[in-house]
Formats: sequence, C-alpha cells, structure tokens
Amino acid sequence: MKTTYFLVNFLITFLSVMVGLSFSKLARPTIPAIAHYFGTKGRYEEVNPHLSDDILFVNKSLVAPPSPDCRAIHMVSVIRHGTRYPTTKNVIKIARLFDLVVSQASGAASWLSDIKAWKMWYTEDMDGRLVEKGRDDHRHLAMRLAQSFPTLISEDHLRANRIEFITSSKHRCVDSVKAFQEGLHRLWNVQDMDYKHYVDDSLMRFFDHCERFVESVEKNKTALKEVERFKSSAVMDAVRRKISSRLQIPFNQITPDMAEAAFFLCSYEFAIKSENSPWCDLLDDSDAQVLEYKSDLKQYWKRGYGHAINRKSSCPLFHDIFKRLDKAANDYRFGDVEKTATIQVGHGETLLPLLSLMSFFKDKKPLTAENFSLQHNRKFRSGQIVPYAANLVFVLYECSDGLRIQLFLNEKPMTFPKMNQAAPLYEMVRKHYSKLLNGCDFNNECNVRQANLRNTEL
Repeated sequence: MKTTYFLVNFLITFLSVMVGLSFSKLARPTIPAIAHYFGTKGRYEEVNPHLSDDILFVNKSLVAPPSPDCRAIHMVSVIRHGTRYPTTKNVIKIARLFDLVVSQASGAASWLSDIKAWKMWYTEDMDGRLVEKGRDDHRHLAMRLAQSFPTLISEDHLRANRIEFITSSKHRCVDSVKAFQEGLHRLWNVQDMDYKHYVDDSLMRFFDHCERFVESVEKNKTALKEVERFKSSAVMDAVRRKISSRLQIPFNQITPDMAEAAFFLCSYEFAIKSENSPWCDLLDDSDAQVLEYKSDLKQYWKRGYGHAINRKSSCPLFHDIFKRLDKAANDYRFGDVEKTATIQVGHGETLLPLLSLMSFFKDKKPLTAENFSLQHNRKFRSGQIVPYAANLVFVLYECSDGLRIQLFLNEKPMTFPKMNQAAPLYEMVRKHYSKLLNGCDFNNECNVRQANLRNTEL
C-alpha cells in the first residue's frame, strides 16, 4: 500500500514538473518582441498582422471600387520575392558570431545555454534562395489578389493568357512567380496548364543596367559614408557594449557586424521557421531600433532618396507601368482589354527606387548618421515598405466620369503624393507625373559622365 502511495505521489510530482516545463516553454511569445524592426528581412505578416490568424483574409472594403459604377479593367503589380535564406555574405557573418559565442561567451542566463545548444544550419550555398515560407508568401498573395480583384485575376483570364507574368532572372524571383501561379492553380484546381513567365532584368533589375548607378553608388565606397559613420557612432557602441556585457565577451570583439549578425539571426529564424530564437534575447527594443536605423540608412542611401541616380535608375520600370496602363485604357476605348493583369516579381531594390521616384515616403530631412534621435517617426521605414512579398498594385477603373486609378501598397490603399483623392482620375495622375513621363530618359540618366561621377545628394 505504502509503495503504491509513494509511486502515485512520485508520478504526480513528475507530471507537475513536466507540465511546468512545458508551460514555461509555451509561455515564451511566438513572435519576437523586436520583430517589427527587422526591415527588409521582416515578414509580410508584421505589416498585415491579421494574416497571422487567417492567411487568406481580404478586407473587401479596402479593395472596393471607387464607386459602384466603376469597373476594373487592368492591374499592374510589382512584387518583391518571398522569404529567402541569408546571402552567402550574411551566412559568413552569422557563422563568425556563432563561433565566437560558443567558444568565449559565459554566464548563467538560460537563453545563453539555449544559444550554445543551437546548431549552425545555414550554409553558404543557400545564398538567398527562396524558402518554403517564401513560396507560401506568393501562393497566398495570389489567392488574396484573386479574391480582391476577381474580374482581373480569374481562371478564364489565366487560361486565355490574359495575365502576364514577368520576373527578375534571380532564382528567388523565378521561384516566387512560379509559386504565385501555383497559388492560382490551387485556387481553381487547374491541373492541365503549364507555368509561363518572361524574364526581364531591364525592368526588374534596372539598377544592374544603369552604368552611372553602378559606378557612382554600387562601386563607390563613399556613397554609403553615412552608414559607415553610423556603425562607429555612440549609439552603435552602446549596442555593442550591451551585447558584450550579456555575453561576457570583450567589447572589442563585438564588432558592428557581430551585432548585426545577431539581429539577422533573430530575423531569419523567425521569418524562415516561425521561431522566436534565443538569439533574439541578445537584443532589447532600443538595440533593435538602432540596428533597424542602420539598415534603413543603407536602403536610403543605396536605393532611396540619398542619391538622385538611385531613383532615376527606375525610369524604365516607371515608364513601362504607365505604358501598360495607357494600352489598357486605349484597348478599352476600342473593345476588350488585351491583358487584364501584369504580375511582375523583383526585389526590394526594385520597389524602393520606384517608390522614391514617385515621391512616396519622403522625409523632410535626409536620414544621416547624426540624426537617429530625430528620425523615430520617419516615413522611410523599409520594414513597413518592402518586407518579404511586398507588393505595389496599380488598378485602372472605367467609371462614369472617366478612367480612375487606385494604388495599393501591401494590400492597403495609398494616395498619390499631393493628391488627396483615394482614386483620382487617371489623366490627373498622368499630369502629376508629366515631367517624369515626358522625360526621365534612362540613357541620359544612366550614361556615365566621365567628367563628373559624383553623387547628386538631396
């Protein structure tokens, strides 16, 4: 009897401990506290949190036509590829941090033992390839856009080849556009069609073809001087000191790249595997704000407003978008529109110059190494603009008072700069951008001026 009593008590105690341990693991938030600071390495769900509950949810009121008498006639979309693995360069940075922590870090924190137990699974040959989550990003986006604009993206239009698919040559973009098509095929149970797309780097990777951008920004070490200055700033030093203290590793071994690698590890583990990694515990909210700003500085000076050529290199894509909208408008006047939708898949580096060219997310003061404390409410926040699978969608409508256009960024309506209407007349938008439409010549902007390779800064 006594044996049975002790056995029962032992089992109760054992189960209580196990339940307690399970509960403590479950108690850890599934989303890192710093997730909304991940910039271009952020999930699409952080921009649209409702998708975490229902990945196919569409707010029909946000995508409704401008008025009941309007009919959508064409869509042009520019979409960033889905979630990807780290590039080779970042895998090397991550490996260096991991080796340093495993060999030298000390302390009693539970998260530190979890970090040391973590296995380095990133390999250099991953080099930015699309992950399964990235394929899902595009499958689900395709399904939602078909729900949002059923008269433009439909099974009939797909079968009639009235939806055009264009992509960058990079494998992550090609795989993303295939996943987008797969999403449509799944939605309509299409099993007898091949995937068809066109590769066009002149549109999706225009920056590679702009000689002046390559020479004066891409290859110019001084083009990102603000980023380099920020890396050696007092606020970055403070982040490094905190990491040094938490790991009990000498400060001089925690370089800015090491701090950034910890940030990357937290973001990649979450984006790729939906895990709140123990690496996230190395950084607090203020650390993440500093590292987010460092990332935004780079995007600002390399892809955004920092140098005029950044945005002007996107002239071919800008002109192509309006050429497609013009053709749809003209087709409509003389009968049916030939193409109902154009789906173009590129990069964050495709979208940011285009949005800058069109004057979106422009702050009154440029982002610099010195004004971090003044830029907490900045408009130029890459994580809100170009997370994985970010999308810019133009929708042209035929309405009783003429052609109107709506613009959506990441499935949310966006007004054109200096225009207060949600869906202005198309001719008014063309007038607003008339200088760019009549100028912005790629050859003139991108031919290297040998006498003057200096950057034009704002």
